[in-house]
Amino acid sequence: MTHAEPFLREAIRLAQANMEAGGRPFGAVIVRDGKVLATGVNEILASNDPTSHAELNAIRAASQALGTPSLAGCAVYASGHPCPMCMAAMRLAGVTEVAYAYSNDDGEPFGLSTAAIYADLARPFAEQSMKIAYVPVRLDGAADLYAAWKARQDAAQR
Repeated sequence: MTHAEPFLREAIRLAQANMEAGGRPFGAVIVRDGKVLATGVNEILASNDPTSHAELNAIRAASQALGTPSLAGCAVYASGHPCPMCMAAMRLAGVTEVAYAYSNDDGEPFGLSTAAIYADLARPFAEQSMKIAYVPVRLDGAADLYAAWKARQDAAQR
């Protein structure tokens, strides 16, 4: 048994309990130094929030528990293949390891695969199914947004 298996089994148990409570079959566990920091389940149906995925809910809980947005040194164990949104959030948070128990191929027959989204996102913006446009609008008479943010960060560090 690998070090991931007990945490993956816990993610599956969370997913099963969530499914039995009327939710979608997804659970996630965040671990650092062999200890569970946080867990999450998919709450899309309960919250009507399309971003309420198990991994994101676990990331939010772990960040609150640690008091920092950095999850450096953490691993995420998910019942299912993380979608692109969750994978991006894990990267932005600094998660260093991800393991999942059910693949997109496993989920495909049940409408639980995000493989098509991954494929669409791999295309150049102009070829994706969603219209994406860079429109460089700026406020007249206002400082550049990013330059102003950087100046505030620099001033706060002094």
